[in-house]
Amino acid sequence: MSTAQNESNIRKVALTSLSGTSIEWYDFFLYGAAAGLVFPKLFFGEVDATTALILSYMTFAAGFIARPVGGIIFGHFGDIVGRKKTLVIALMLMGVSSTLIGFLPTYETIGIAAPILLTFLRFCQGIAIGGQWGGAMLLVTESAPSNRRGYYGAYAQAGAPMGVILANIAFISVSLLTTEESFLTWGWRIPFIISFVLVIISMYIQLKLEDTKAFKELEAAKESDEDGSKVIKTSPILEALKRYPKRISLAAGAFLSVQVTFYILVAFVLAYGVETTDLSRNDLLTAVLIGSAIMVPTQFLFSDYSDKKGRKGIFMAGALLTAIWAFFLFPLIDSGNFYLVILGVTGGLTFLGMMYGPQAAFFAELFTTEVRYSGASLGYQIGAIIGGSFAPTIATLLWTSYDIFWVSVYIATASIASLVSVYFLTETYKTNLNE
Repeated sequence: MSTAQNESNIRKVALTSLSGTSIEWYDFFLYGAAAGLVFPKLFFGEVDATTALILSYMTFAAGFIARPVGGIIFGHFGDIVGRKKTLVIALMLMGVSSTLIGFLPTYETIGIAAPILLTFLRFCQGIAIGGQWGGAMLLVTESAPSNRRGYYGAYAQAGAPMGVILANIAFISVSLLTTEESFLTWGWRIPFIISFVLVIISMYIQLKLEDTKAFKELEAAKESDEDGSKVIKTSPILEALKRYPKRISLAAGAFLSVQVTFYILVAFVLAYGVETTDLSRNDLLTAVLIGSAIMVPTQFLFSDYSDKKGRKGIFMAGALLTAIWAFFLFPLIDSGNFYLVILGVTGGLTFLGMMYGPQAAFFAELFTTEVRYSGASLGYQIGAIIGGSFAPTIATLLWTSYDIFWVSVYIATASIASLVSVYFLTETYKTNLNE
């Protein structure tokens, strides 16, 4: 196959991965926005506003608790039956779960069953996102040229800020087109219901894309090895834990800063800004949207840099800058100036891009092909549950019980933990993924 054909094929894989992960993360982050702005008013009965917000963020956390479950389930099958099939199932699960949230009756209609069903569907979202990342990331990184792995891996990573952009555009559009009463009655449901488009994307992937070269070579090696010595006889998850316990733990630690800071920036900041300044809900959503839009190209820039100079240095620089920026973020928001709020959010998301952009390639390169889906997913999802699951809840408790300064300390602590974790990981950018 010619170089031009190879380039065309990897672009098709990368763009398909970007579209799938963008809508998948759109669903996941849509819930985050609704958890701060809608669900406290509709799903938790007659409790005070702060308690309702904390309860709403607890259901938000259910998605993170489910992510390692999804990583284990889909990682197991992804290493056995392939990257493509598991990605398709994960996308369909997310599409169905999110669409059902859009049709869910509120507390006023079905009482306590409303938050229970909401939490269950959020848990299903978490399982889906837990399986999606490994499949999308490996579909791209295992198909990419070795010297462009970080750059093309950023397509899968760009789905996260793109998801935030799409979710915020959806909420802003519905808000502008409806009254406050209509928005809370039925308007908020529309962005969830249109999530059904994920099912269409998943079918396209199933019909149009092939599995990766690395996985095909692994399958060929298994078939040609008559004595079975190359075949893993235990679960890929157990094998990954047996072979790479240190790498999985350090990968989880590396992800802490991204998770804590990201969910404070895209979820907690919405509730905090509306409560403490004169800015409107749409002002805060717009600030997060702009910051996310700027994060996308910077991720590609930093990922391309990591292909040339290595993953560790740029990742550690991002963690350090995020720790410092944490102490500028809330003074900028407290100013109540729309443009300073944009600066605060954009600065934080840009520094996160230094870590999140190269992360797909970095995590893929830490593990061998036969356990790569399982190992990378475990590191990613364990970091997600520790860092992201309760970040908005912890931030709310620190803010309401003590002072917003301690939320900055919380962000900085997670960032230093990530810096130390990456320091102890091996540099990987020259790794051959087909070995």
